[in-house]
Amino acid sequence: MPKVYARRLTVAAGTVLALVGTVALTGTTAEAAPPSPPSAATARTYLSEIKEQPEGSSDGYSRDKFPHWITQEGACNTREVVLKRDGTDVKADDKCAAVSGTWVSPYDDVKTTNASDFDIDHVVPLSEAWKSGASAWTTAHRQDFANDLTHSQLVAVSSSSNRSKGDKDPANWLPPKTSYRCEYARMWIWVKHTYELTADSAEKAKLKELLDGC
Repeated sequence: MPKVYARRLTVAAGTVLALVGTVALTGTTAEAAPPSPPSAATARTYLSEIKEQPEGSSDGYSRDKFPHWITQEGACNTREVVLKRDGTDVKADDKCAAVSGTWVSPYDDVKTTNASDFDIDHVVPLSEAWKSGASAWTTAHRQDFANDLTHSQLVAVSSSSNRSKGDKDPANWLPPKTSYRCEYARMWIWVKHTYELTADSAEKAKLKELLDGC
């Protein structure tokens, strides 16, 4: 079990309660973004600590092995919490579904007022995690990873950008919005470091290049 696991669960519970409570009271969001990743300097240190290793096999992989979206609080599941967090002036019905609001995709600046137009992206894709070490995890730990609101692992983005990305790592896909790439690299590194996932050589090289441009 990663060294941060127990502490992260405690923090996550508090974060979810705060997020849901804020939305229920105000119908707006104070963040409109995922949790801020570490600085470029800290990310460089984290990147050096990520084990370099070729990607493993995808044998046995299934999204069902990463249960999501789970209930977070009351009627709200993870997707609904992220939509409220990442949008502005978001209002939800009594089942916690977003019925109005505005969302801007950080990957490509696509804007919508219809929540169904957006996907919730796993910054480190589930398949990528599986091939980087998550195949050895318990289902419960994979569930925590797939629903992590404490780190920069979940972000509301345009469906087109999410599907273009698929399960690619930064060596093979980056957000079309170039000014977001530094933050994206820091987000990716934070998640992989937190969960003690590995990275292949091309992935580490691209991440280093991105950090050098921050």
